[in-house]
Amino acid sequence: MMQLSHLPNGLRVASREMPGIETAAVGLYVDSGSRHESARLNGIAHLFEHMVFKGAGSRTAREISEAIEDVGGDLNACTDRDSTSFTASVMAEHIPLGIELIADMILAPHFAKAELEREKDVVLQELGEARDTPSDIIFDDLQSAAFADQPLGRSILGSEESIETITADDLHEWRQAHYRAGSLTLVAAGKVEHARLVDLAGSRFADLPPGSPAAPDPAGFTGGNRVGRAASDQAHLALGFQGPAQLAGDYYAARLFIDVLGGGMSSRLFQQVREDRGLAYTVYAMLQPWRDIGLFSIYAATARSQSASAVQLIEEIVGDSVATMTQRELDRVRTQAKAGLLMSLESSWGQAHYVARQLSLHDRLVDPAEVVADLEAVTLDQLRAAGAKMLAGPRARATIGVPAVRAA
Repeated sequence: MMQLSHLPNGLRVASREMPGIETAAVGLYVDSGSRHESARLNGIAHLFEHMVFKGAGSRTAREISEAIEDVGGDLNACTDRDSTSFTASVMAEHIPLGIELIADMILAPHFAKAELEREKDVVLQELGEARDTPSDIIFDDLQSAAFADQPLGRSILGSEESIETITADDLHEWRQAHYRAGSLTLVAAGKVEHARLVDLAGSRFADLPPGSPAAPDPAGFTGGNRVGRAASDQAHLALGFQGPAQLAGDYYAARLFIDVLGGGMSSRLFQQVREDRGLAYTVYAMLQPWRDIGLFSIYAATARSQSASAVQLIEEIVGDSVATMTQRELDRVRTQAKAGLLMSLESSWGQAHYVARQLSLHDRLVDPAEVVADLEAVTLDQLRAAGAKMLAGPRARATIGVPAVRAA
């Protein structure tokens, strides 16, 4: 059963008890990420996430690691463009420790100057590693082309210039502005008692200031091209189109259209580009939705010698897709989507992430049956209309090692 409570300061506390397991997933989810950053502070959300592990409360970085691993647990964090999360996997009896560690990291990070300079070097190495990996960096290139000169188009990792300028004062100001009770959700799933979770949240997070940070500026899909070079045998292509926002009326129709096109081994892109022609090992399509807009993208990695043929075939498949999609294809991807959702909810982390995401979007608990009903309601005409709408707009294109071709 899913349960939801609110602390007096506005912090949401949600739980999903799962009988039959002895562990728990605990996470603090923050409605703030890289798209909330100014250009000068690009990368600060991700650097903040790193720095809270470098000492918080009464513990050093080493003591934080030892505290969670002494009880067989795991502590982690992740920064996205619209959110940040801090998570702990623990045996059920150690839920209080997991919450204590997360609370200390958010409420009392040290941000020591020497640690900050060292961690900047670590982040710069992470940035360098991403740039040396074409299959990673091409998605930053596509994001930059799709949302040019906007926060949503900037790298989550930041740049060398922006990372170098961030100070401890900047980190403290970021925490004060963005880590407010109204934008935070504490979620636990697994062997958890809701009343006990609320008590723990109250004891650790009651002093968080109320309110929420200002919403980021709405994003606009610009489209454009980014051409990269890499000394490798592989060529990489990413195409982007404006997709629907998470709460748009045609979101599920668009999602299923994209799944037919490139969502699995039976998809059109996989079957025709890889299986029939052998032009790429990796080829797929996906939808990344945010509150105000979405990005529909297609990615393929192919040999340089075959890249022109692969690009041409992908363009042909995309161009033919709207008019030829069938009821059988819709029924198949709908079943896959329902199965994927329900399978993910069999794990404590799947439950925790699901509850946190739905609360962020709807500010209420959403039974998975509602999502299944939305998927069931999509018709073939709606699927085709959603696809036509996305493909009719401007496009973004990022390539590494692909020769210039005329867009379809």
